[in-house]
Order: sequence, then structure tokens, then C-alpha cells
Amino acid sequence: MLLMLRFGKANQTEGAAKKCLRIYATPDGESHFDEVELPTTKRSVHPDAEPFEVSASYQASRVRLTRIPAGMREVAWHTVPEAVLTVRLDGSVEYETSDGAVRHVQAGSFVLVEDTHGKGHLSRHSAEAQTVIWISLPNGLDLPPA
Repeated sequence: MLLMLRFGKANQTEGAAKKCLRIYATPDGESHFDEVELPTTKRSVHPDAEPFEVSASYQASRVRLTRIPAGMREVAWHTVPEAVLTVRLDGSVEYETSDGAVRHVQAGSFVLVEDTHGKGHLSRHSAEAQTVIWISLPNGLDLPPA
């Protein structure tokens, strides 16, 4: 299964990049944040539509839809079993990494979560129920071999 990310904002220009929050672990097991830039190019994907920003295709092994119940609140320190790209459809979450950094993620955002070992991260969920798509990425956001 290949995943292609599309970004349709009118103010983006040729060669624009979409930033993606990333949670990862270093060899010592500490978790951290950074941002990954996903380069995009303007492409025509249908003859009757204006071109829009499209990323490269990335290998995905499965997609899961999750519904986090209202009142979940904090999920203690945890890791993920594999690299996943999460797409938050509604609600919000606050992540904390083991280095003490905190990031708030709103609906409409996506996060690359790669801390498969070590101390992991905390998740503090908004009070309302939330819908999140989990896309398993066996190669992270590396391009598949040609």
C-alpha cells in the first residue's frame, strides 16, 4: 500500500514543503520532538481539476481508525510498536517527551510517531472524544525502493 499526501492550500507554491511534527527516541532511550519537511510538487491529478500540492508516495503497511473516548485524559508513558503517521480528525492532544518538551496538536494535524523504544511519551487528550487515523509506515517517511 502506498500513501501519497496531498496539500491543497491555494497559497502554496511550486516546491513547497509541509512540516510534520515528529516524536522519536535516541539510542539512549530519551524521546524528543523535531519537524520533518515533506517536499511537495504541484501536480495535475485529474484533467478537470487545478493542480495541487502532492508529496512523494510512501510505503504504508496498514491503516487503523481509532476512536478515543471522551474523558480519556492522560495516557502514561508509552512507546509505539512501529512507526506511525497519525492524522487527528477532531479533538486535540498534548504530547510530552522524556526531555520535558511539550507540544499541543490540534485537529487537522498529523504527527510522525517513531519512539518505538526507550521511555516513550505522554499523551494528554482533550475532554471530548477524538478520531485519529493511524497509518503504519514500515520505512518511516523514506521513499520506497525504485
